[in-house]
Amino acid sequence: MAQKKKVRLSDIAAKLNISTVTVSKALADKEGVGDELRQEIKEIAAQMGYHIKKSAVPSSAITKTSGTGNIGILIPSRFFSPNVSFYWHIFNTLSTELLNRGYYSIMELLSKEDEEAMSLPRLISDNKVDGLIILGQTSDAYLEELNTKYQSFILFDFYSAKQSYDSVSNDDYFCSYLMTKYVISQGHKKIRFVGNFGATTSISDRFMGFQRAMLEHKLSCSSDDIINDRDENGSLIKINLPPAKNMPTAFVCNCDETASNLITALEEKGYKVPQDISVTGFDNYLPQKQPSVELTTVYIKPEDSTRMAAELIISKITGQPYIKGRHLVSGSLVIRNSVKSL
Repeated sequence: MAQKKKVRLSDIAAKLNISTVTVSKALADKEGVGDELRQEIKEIAAQMGYHIKKSAVPSSAITKTSGTGNIGILIPSRFFSPNVSFYWHIFNTLSTELLNRGYYSIMELLSKEDEEAMSLPRLISDNKVDGLIILGQTSDAYLEELNTKYQSFILFDFYSAKQSYDSVSNDDYFCSYLMTKYVISQGHKKIRFVGNFGATTSISDRFMGFQRAMLEHKLSCSSDDIINDRDENGSLIKINLPPAKNMPTAFVCNCDETASNLITALEEKGYKVPQDISVTGFDNYLPQKQPSVELTTVYIKPEDSTRMAAELIISKITGQPYIKGRHLVSGSLVIRNSVKSL
């Protein structure tokens, strides 16, 4: 005898031609659904044989409140300084994507002290959200502690090398590989990477893509040749240029802001970009300060990654089927005039 198919929220939504979020809110008696529609949803759910299962949760664990209609966005404070506005741009885009799906966004900054003390976000301890998106590299120790008490979260713009948490990140490895191959195609052989390898998974992947392209062309490439642009906590530092005798003809930078800072440092030493030295970036985002030259960079459309993140966290908290693990979003090169053809 064939086993009866399990009824899902999406099945009920399709029956009524409404969103899964609306069905989820109605069955959980959340606000934002009219009384008549709520009753109709419950009646259809009962007719289809859908049953709300309440799972036992240890009293020591913190559970999300059903019915807030909010998604928390937790950002380590070191990535949200006045000088690092890219995450503000991502937060706004992500909030729009969530709002289009019936959820409001609440942001909380994670201080260095709270991260080291393993303090849980107030958004969770106060039961203010249905799920959490962590935007920006957070320590593995903190993630492990969070995961013991709260599992309805995803990582955004980074991933954990130790645990297979659900995450959305850019295809940094391949995009950096493509950028480095482009620089090499312009005749450059002495090229150095700018970025702290251990600061974030994004930077380490971008260096690995750079390294692959260099090794494929039998060009010198060592982790010892990396030029740091930030400390291990991710805070930007002054870029120390190599001596003139070791100066490369091109730099591949891990982000546009670092590229802009590098161009300033080069110009202060009397170098011109790209006449003397070529420079590339990553992100295609420099709203506050524009370098003296239009920057060749990598563009990954923010709407593509935020759309994926919104769909992933909503699927996770509403019980819809989804692909677990790491999700990648790719991009393309934006060729401008900061790279000279030799």
